[in-house]
Amino acid sequence: MPSPPLAPDDGPIDTGHLAQMTLGDASLEREVLAMFSAQAAGLVGKLATLPSDALALAHTLKGSARAIGAFAVADAAAVLEVAIRNANDPQPALAELAGAVAEARAAIDAILRRS
Repeated sequence: MPSPPLAPDDGPIDTGHLAQMTLGDASLEREVLAMFSAQAAGLVGKLATLPSDALALAHTLKGSARAIGAFAVADAAAVLEVAIRNANDPQPALAELAGAVAEARAAIDAILRRS
């Protein structure tokens, strides 16, 4: 029988981390989730064209994602940063990031509907 994970698998958003970062303020949680969802969608759209500031945009998304507990998004943004920095083909990393953001946004939508 497998051991339980050391950290609970909260899905695309670690709600425990989010609660800790917002000091348990449910209103603030909803506000930052809505802001992140909009920001993430915008940044993924911009990153798709690989603008000259793509590295900075990926870094911004990574930090925002970590702040709300969207760790899969943060990890995918970090992979994109490495690809850009190393002049590797960024398309696989962009696809991974877009998928992670879509999952996080779907989870955020579900959280906001419950609130």
